[in-house]
Amino acid sequence: MDIKDIQNLIKFVSKAEVSEVKYKTKDFEITIKTPLAGSDAVYAQPAVYHTAPQAVAAPAPAATPAAAPAAEKAEVASDDSKYVTIKSPMIGTFYRKPSPDKDVFVNVGDEVSVGKVVCVIEAMKLFNQIESEISGKIVKILVDDATPVEYDQPLFLVDPS
Repeated sequence: MDIKDIQNLIKFVSKAEVSEVKYKTKDFEITIKTPLAGSDAVYAQPAVYHTAPQAVAAPAPAATPAAAPAAEKAEVASDDSKYVTIKSPMIGTFYRKPSPDKDVFVNVGDEVSVGKVVCVIEAMKLFNQIESEISGKIVKILVDDATPVEYDQPLFLVDPS
């Protein structure tokens, strides 16, 4: 069952106004619980803790002209136009590793091919492998590990040449 099937099942359950649905197959099980309209049931969500990446402020050079960063940004923007972006197909939490004790899927400079797993996105306690849709070289990783991502958010820049 893929994420679209799960999303459709959630929509169906919410429209059907039922309190609980269990869907079970040989190797997959999902339970969806919703409060019934007019019921006094209270459902508590478990607390989710995210650790924010620590930002380290670099000391700014005293004699840097203001025009140099603007020119550098314009140059980077023109260079990025030749790259292809791998975007998030869903909302969830972005992870570069399959598990905390494993190596990352890809690093900057790694070659990827169509179908190679580049990251996982956790959505509703399900870890969805995100595969590359293009072949090329990873130029930039745009998201920090273990941070929330939105639908269609850019994750990687790939040089297809």
